[in-house]
This record gives sequence, structure tokens and C-alpha cells, in this order.
Amino acid sequence: MALGEFDLIKRFFAVHAPRHSNNQLGIGDDCALLTVPVGQQLAVTTDTMVENVHFFADADPVSLGHKLLAVNLSDLAAMGAEPFAVTLAMTLPKVDEAWLSDFAEGFVALARQHKVDLIGGDTTSGPLTLTVQAMGALPQGMALRRSTANVGDRVFVSGPLGDAGLGLKIKQGYRCDEPDWPLRRFNQPQPRVSTGIALRGIASACIDVSDGLASDLGHILEQSQVGACLDWDSIPLSAQVIDYVQRTADWRMPLTAGDDYELCFTVPEHLAENVPAACHCVGVIEAEPGLRIKREGQAVRFAEKGYEHFS
Repeated sequence: MALGEFDLIKRFFAVHAPRHSNNQLGIGDDCALLTVPVGQQLAVTTDTMVENVHFFADADPVSLGHKLLAVNLSDLAAMGAEPFAVTLAMTLPKVDEAWLSDFAEGFVALARQHKVDLIGGDTTSGPLTLTVQAMGALPQGMALRRSTANVGDRVFVSGPLGDAGLGLKIKQGYRCDEPDWPLRRFNQPQPRVSTGIALRGIASACIDVSDGLASDLGHILEQSQVGACLDWDSIPLSAQVIDYVQRTADWRMPLTAGDDYELCFTVPEHLAENVPAACHCVGVIEAEPGLRIKREGQAVRFAEKGYEHFS
């Protein structure tokens, strides 16, 4: 007999009682009940993934479950928030128990890694569409924002860029000698939650790199009313991305490709020594508006953007 909505939730997702102290009541009632400790703020984000827009129809469901949660945790990381609860809404063309089991495996594994509770959601019938709302907490007044970068701040990224973009190109037919790492970065990005928390009181502004470094840093520049110059040679790249750039001369790809989910953040110069060791300084905030790239001895204006819906 086919699973109904409530049996589906019970079988695949309502298998664990809430574990985080902020979560008083999870799946099983009309609403979840949450508490936010005194002196803390609640950070909330929502992301939707649509088949053939955000992921291929043949996407591995384990990786898809992981990625759906990861992109939301990445938003919380960019604010310096510690995640504690998520809701999940799924529009499904049919009930495929094997697919749901694998999807839940990837989703729940990442949730456990970050001690996040699934506290509610919804299921309905229709084209495959997946939505997560994620909630995190952080001390009052400590949120990392986009609008607070200052002239003279150093620009950092938390890890290598362009791998997910290369993974997408591999999915689209590009031949790479060592494809495993780019494909893993594309399919199963790792949200930089601990880095975001560590940047509280250090970073002056922060954003996650979801649509490409140029676009996402551009949001900081626009909202902070500043500009920036990046040093191309300082941008961390994997061996596979370096090989791609050398083969194709497409040096812009690591700046415009999305889905890396690293953090891009700015730090006052006197606090730069406090940045986590794995992060890389790639440039400086300047008064002149716009983004410039220093490459081969020249700083040139860079106006290309990454992915944008409806563009």
C-alpha cells in the first residue's frame, strides 16, 4: 500500500525526538515549540531547490539531501549563527520509498553532524521542489552582516573557490583528469558553521559564496558603499581548478561560479592575525566603488556576475 503524507513523515523523518535545548516540541503537532535563551537573537533563513533548476533530475538523493541542508546552514554560518532547528517542505511527483530513504540519509547525517533537529515541515504532490527553513542563535549584537565593511579592511575567503563550478562543468561534459574532488564539492558542499561562529567579533562583514565570489562580494560592497581590489594570485584554488584555468584560459570561472559555499568576509587590519588559519586573505576594501582584480601586474575593473534567477 502506498505511503500517505503522515506515514511518510513518520517513517523517514520523525525518527528522533528534539535533542537541542532550544527545541521543546518537534514533529507530531500543529506547530513546533522553540525557546531562545535570554541574550540571544534568532537567525532564520529559507532556501528552495527545484529539479532541473538547482539540481539535475538524476541527482544522487543522498547528496541532494545533504546539499539541501548544507546551503541553509551556510546562510546561518555567514551570520555567525549556531544552527539548532530546521523545517523541511517537500513537493514530490510520487512517493518513491527508495529515493526518500536515501534523501533522508543524506539530510539526517548532516543534521546530526551539526546537532540540528528537524522539527516540522510539509509534504505535497507536484513537481519535485524542496524547501528548508533553518534557525540559529547567536549573542545579541554579534551578527555578521553585509553592510558593515570599512575602507582598509582585508578581504578573506574560508577555502578554495571554483571547485563546485568545475564540478558542474564536469557534469555538463568537461573532461577532467581527477574529477572526484570537484564533483564532491559540487554535490556535497560543507557549510562553514564553525568558521562563522569563530568570526564573531573579528569580521566586519560576511557573506557565503553561493552565486560566485564576484557577485557575493559585490553584495557586501554595495551594501557597505565601498569597493574592493582582489589579488588573483592570492585566491586559493585546487589543483583541478588550476589545471582547468591553464587548459582553457578561463581565469574568470573561479570568480563567477557558484555553489562553493565558502565564506567571504572582511576584517579590520589590526584583527587579521585572529582569523582562523585555514582562511586566505585575497584583497582589500577600498573607497573607490566597484570590484577590481589585480592580475599580471594590472588592476582591472571586474563587472562580471555569477548566477542570478530571472536574469
